[in-house]
Amino acid sequence: MTAYFLRRLLLIIPTFIGVTLIVFAITRLVPGGPLERQIMQWRQGSGGRGEAGGAAGRSTADITREIPPEALEQLRKQYHLDQHWYVAYWLWLKDVATLNLGESYYYKEPVLRMVVERFPVSLTFGLTGFVLAYLVCIPLGIVKALRHGAPLDYISSALVFVGYSIPGWALGVLLLTLLASGRFVDIAPLGGMRSTDYGSLPRVVKALEGRDQVVDKFGTLQWEKMSLLARFLDRAYYMILPVICYMIGSFATLTVLTKNSLLENLSQDYVRTAFAKGLAPRRVILVHTLRNSLIPLATGLGGAIGIIMAGSYLIEFVFNIDGLGYLGYNALVQRDYAIVMGVLVINTLLLLFGNIISDFLYAVIDPRIRFE
Repeated sequence: MTAYFLRRLLLIIPTFIGVTLIVFAITRLVPGGPLERQIMQWRQGSGGRGEAGGAAGRSTADITREIPPEALEQLRKQYHLDQHWYVAYWLWLKDVATLNLGESYYYKEPVLRMVVERFPVSLTFGLTGFVLAYLVCIPLGIVKALRHGAPLDYISSALVFVGYSIPGWALGVLLLTLLASGRFVDIAPLGGMRSTDYGSLPRVVKALEGRDQVVDKFGTLQWEKMSLLARFLDRAYYMILPVICYMIGSFATLTVLTKNSLLENLSQDYVRTAFAKGLAPRRVILVHTLRNSLIPLATGLGGAIGIIMAGSYLIEFVFNIDGLGYLGYNALVQRDYAIVMGVLVINTLLLLFGNIISDFLYAVIDPRIRFE
């Protein structure tokens, strides 16, 4: 089995190259990239014609004729556009091997530093939703299996599939409209990661921390001066709605998969034999049957970790969470391909290693599995 996992680790290299090569080639073909935007900025800064629609709707070739050739050549070299796309990709790949993801043309900061700063934010929200989804869905699936055909089973199934049909970001917009806009009630924050002023603190935190304790003479909230419990509660207050949106995507899948897998194993001969021997139902279900029922869940565990840890573009955008997903969304809007490729590197590696983790957990849960 060791040889199998070594081969899987080695396969990461060609898979990574294939994925990044395709996306890199697309970024070279899609118009409106960093070169075109730099040219527009240069033209506006140099006092070019500002008539309405002067820049819009014009080709890059038309605009490049208005700037000095040496400036244009410098821009092309900066983005390796003076090379063939496969040469530029090779240069980018060598930089990635040295942990150099380039520099953002929009933010003017190293991409690696921006990714490292925002990754813990996405990790916190994604991992919290991931863990809570498993903690809720597995017990719910067990209850549904044991009460198959009962009213509780039908009602929960209807609710689960209604939630499954709603995308996470759309549910976020709905929750903000209902709970945070003030049109109906105002019991949740509109977004962000923590309170920015004393008025936005939840009531329970205000009960713990007086205004004079956490607000300076200029009226600025000193969030770092709050107690550990107060900061935890404030963070939890802002995480409730985003975490629900993270959970909703996998909620139905995990619940139904747990239920169907448990029902299938309850009909096996070894379960009937265990009951015939007089073993307690709780022991038969939780010790013998449930372990085999978790095998399908373990198969997708690593992949789910990779997807969730990388963050959700639209969920973070809806809740204004400054994480990796929000960074990637803004990069796509601004055509900041250095960040796009940097986020792609993180997402691809997480997904590839996540699949290997899935296979490993598969073998741990089921000793009969032997990868060759």
